[in-house]
Amino acid sequence: MIKEIYIDDTRVQLTHFEDEVDQGLYKISIEFDVTSETYHDIAVLLYREEFDINIPEKNKRFKAKIFNYATSLTNLYESDQVAQYRLILVEIPEETKE
Repeated sequence: MIKEIYIDDTRVQLTHFEDEVDQGLYKISIEFDVTSETYHDIAVLLYREEFDINIPEKNKRFKAKIFNYATSLTNLYESDQVAQYRLILVEIPEETKE
């Protein structure tokens, strides 16, 4: 299993990873834990619409957007909380990249 990826320059330790090609576009499904301490940085990062994805273990880089996401907790402002985030990221087609 892939253990980590980079979303932009942020290293994300994964608890789950799946990938596939769907209609010619690379798609990954990932899960990772977010703590109270890291919540703000992750929330700000995911607020962006497009990301540079780097999967070092697969030597794969691509631009992506969030197709779907969910979290097990919505309030991580309390100390010592941990939520599991689930994201599906889909490659942005070449012709639509800025």
